[in-house]
Amino acid sequence: MSAPPVVDLPIEDERLALDVANGLAAVEKLLRSSVETEDAFVTEVSKHLIEAGGKRFRTLMVLLAAQFGDPSAPGVVPGAVVIELTHLGSLYHDDVMDEAEVRRGSPSANARWDNTVAILTGDYLFAQASDLLADLGPELIRIQAQTFSRLVQGQIRETVGPREGEDPIAHYLSVLSDKTGSLIAASGRFGALLAGAPADVEERLSRACEAIGVAWQLGDDLLDVASSGAQSGKTPGTDLREGIKTLPVLYALAAGDSPRLTELLSGPVPEEHVEEALTLLRAHSAMARAHAELDAWVDRARTDISGLPDIPARSAFLALCDYVVERSG
Repeated sequence: MSAPPVVDLPIEDERLALDVANGLAAVEKLLRSSVETEDAFVTEVSKHLIEAGGKRFRTLMVLLAAQFGDPSAPGVVPGAVVIELTHLGSLYHDDVMDEAEVRRGSPSANARWDNTVAILTGDYLFAQASDLLADLGPELIRIQAQTFSRLVQGQIRETVGPREGEDPIAHYLSVLSDKTGSLIAASGRFGALLAGAPADVEERLSRACEAIGVAWQLGDDLLDVASSGAQSGKTPGTDLREGIKTLPVLYALAAGDSPRLTELLSGPVPEEHVEEALTLLRAHSAMARAHAELDAWVDRARTDISGLPDIPARSAFLALCDYVVERSG
């Protein structure tokens, strides 16, 4: 019997696959119940993104990390829910800032209701996460606070952009580390800490998960340029249309060796020029440089993971590293 896929990742060890599947089911049940309230509207809007689905990528990180201690420890599932609620709350806020109309294939909360409802719902999810977190102890509260601080600082720095004289590429990568990597790093740390794993294992998992998180986002950057819509699940060139300068774009602009491409990438690309911009960017050395940067982050993760105890969860983490590289094309 083959193991069920988790986040598109087949876990070969059947016992680990069963543990993870049971853990995901328990997290999903607590996630839904944790946002229920007597106010039917608050419950509805709070469950909007939960019911829209999602990879539960951060939940997987918590559950795999917990395998290096006691995965059945009582704090593991609530800890995973804290991480997922924090992530979901940030998505409500992101959609307001980005003026997004769709999230996970459904109308975003701000589009379905309005910005105020979306912002307040995000705040509500953060509050529910804090309520669960209070039972997990002061160390977890501190880690969550530090993580949330990094997440918000990353968002602020992304909004403001690089300061005068700051390298745009270094700025972009540091934003990814804070805005995306920090919460995935916390996922690994939560799982290890709540399961009672040794301190050195906890540190390795935190570093590896952050590197995987950054690499995953860099993979999204590459997919937006290189993939077909069927492959990536979104329309190619979305970032170009919105004027978002992802890593391949930044490398191409830094090279400055294609005047036409530089002209096209100087701001949001008009619809009638998106295909031309994609064609030029796909043929540019910037794509290979962005792939190399992704590989470097994955190699960082592999180095830390290789030093972990040799159990099935280590193999699953290494397989995830391979998957992050493969999905980027």
